Amino acid sequence: MSTWTIDTAHSGVEFSVTHMMVSRVRGQFNGITGTITFDGSDPLAASVDVTIPAATIHTGMGPRDNHLRGADFLDAERFPTLSFRSTRVEPAGGSQFRILGELTIRDVSRPVAIEATLGGIFRAMPTGDGPASRKVAVSGSTKINRKEWGLNWNVGLEAGGLLVSDEIKVTIDVQASEAIAVKADKVPVPTSSAA
Repeated sequence: MSTWTIDTAHSGVEFSVTHMMVSRVRGQFNGITGTITFDGSDPLAASVDVTIPAATIHTGMGPRDNHLRGADFLDAERFPTLSFRSTRVEPAGGSQFRILGELTIRDVSRPVAIEATLGGIFRAMPTGDGPASRKVAVSGSTKINRKEWGLNWNVGLEAGGLLVSDEIKVTIDVQASEAIAVKADKVPVPTSSAA
């Protein structure tokens, strides 16, 4: 098994909710970090550990983003991160997999299932500093009910219904780089400066 480090610059989490019963509001989280333990010959033995900075939530509207970061929703000051840790991976046909695990929001952990697709494994372009690392691309999606994590805030509409839906659709795109083992004969040997 190899350890692959999530490439923050090429990974992200997006979400959408129904607003006022008819339209959809979309947003994203940036700066996600974590690792994937993975072997291309046995993808079902993979594991995933992802951390998402709560304060990076962005929907394109400052006041709404501040509200989402506040106590009514993520309470990012008290709970600065969301996280997902897998418990097992199941086959779903071809390059499709179901990743089961625990999603933690505001220190509340609930099971979720992510329908995932292995985009492929490829070798990065060499940089001149050593051998090019391999990279893996994975995308996935799931639906959650925000109330299961205590995100209960809402407003009733005059015509009936609620301002914000309970269901949240989530999509994930991750690119990760394989750690390259350094051979013993390549490890710099410190030299003594003593006379």
